[in-house]
Amino acid sequence: MERLQKVMANAGIASRRKCEEYILAGRVKVNGQTIRVLGTKADAFKDKIEVDDKPLGFSHERVYILVNKPAGYLTTVKDPFGRAIVFDLLDRPHPRVFPVGRLDRDSEGVLLLTNDGELAYRMTHPTFGLKRTYRVVVRGHPEGNVLKCLRQGIILEDGLTALAEVKLLERHRDNSVLEIVIKEGRKRQVRRMFEKAGHPVINLRRLSLGPIGLGSLGSGKSRPLSSEEIRALQEAVGIG
Repeated sequence: MERLQKVMANAGIASRRKCEEYILAGRVKVNGQTIRVLGTKADAFKDKIEVDDKPLGFSHERVYILVNKPAGYLTTVKDPFGRAIVFDLLDRPHPRVFPVGRLDRDSEGVLLLTNDGELAYRMTHPTFGLKRTYRVVVRGHPEGNVLKCLRQGIILEDGLTALAEVKLLERHRDNSVLEIVIKEGRKRQVRRMFEKAGHPVINLRRLSLGPIGLGSLGSGKSRPLSSEEIRALQEAVGIG
């Protein structure tokens, strides 16, 4: 018996955090009973588990797909309004996979799609401290005190941000280019940090997720991770 959200994540439904949201929203049934309590345990082999009235299916094949997300695509499995989503970029169908973390519609760069629930959980939970590196173009010219605040933590609506690494790379007439490395994955975090600091983001590109970068992968393209990349990512979050 395991926690229901872990069973769901292992089946490739979504990350463990997202599965918790499904449970709280009343979208999950176990043996015909709607479950809304996060402590609930289930047996993947004995219990009938349904999400949105569809039986849970298990895929034993673990899939890891790297995508170079362009702007204009939503990081979601489906969109009720028919807008472009990251899955439209894949060149062929894959077993059920889901995005790890988020890149908002206007952001670009590294995105991982997988059905490995445990890896996704560790990559997105701040306890495991996976580094996320971004190249950011912002309005204006952040000065020393602003950079210091960004590094030491800024108070947002959902609390103080953790320590960050921030480098000023270029200064232009009306904007600046920076690199920022964070170990959290809050919604629109980098944009909100610079907005709060008085320097709204013009362009945001994720360069890497831990040891995984884009290399020569073109915008809008995707490829499977190599076995070496998978091992490096697992090691980065303490698996194996």
